[in-house]
Amino acid sequence: MILQPTALVGVFTVDLDRRADARGYFARSYDAAVLAQHGLEPTDTQWSVSFNTARGTLRGLHYQADPHGEWKLVRCTRGAIFDVAVDLRAGSPTRGQHVAVELSAESGRALYIPPGCAHGFQTLADDTELLYGISPAYVAEGARGIRFDDPALAIAWPLPPVQP
Repeated sequence: MILQPTALVGVFTVDLDRRADARGYFARSYDAAVLAQHGLEPTDTQWSVSFNTARGTLRGLHYQADPHGEWKLVRCTRGAIFDVAVDLRAGSPTRGQHVAVELSAESGRALYIPPGCAHGFQTLADDTELLYGISPAYVAEGARGIRFDDPALAIAWPLPPVQP
């Protein structure tokens, strides 16, 4: 795993360190010890899948309010997404800012998102699937959201959103 910090404090891209040969490649996609070496928490309490049939589907921006904040590791396993993290943490030097990263099955890149950040994404291809590692367990009473088109965030979503 190759971790690189983004413009938001505590948010990292996680790339695969692929070991390739004629058969294909092998790569470690999750390693709690590597996360800990970077001062990050593991994301292995819960694994969830999000499948989206239509290009342009927009989900989010979601987060868990304190004291139920979640660490997330988001990886696109089919298709591609425009993935967004928004810093909502009081006292953070990047509070109110967001970072956007393209994740795709082809690249294998993931995004690590710490508690106190909202998360959302828009699909860039039909039949897109995401795999989320999340800790701690989801608590329904802690679920919160921010509108994807909040003018204060000014997120430049790449496609018009698909309406359900």
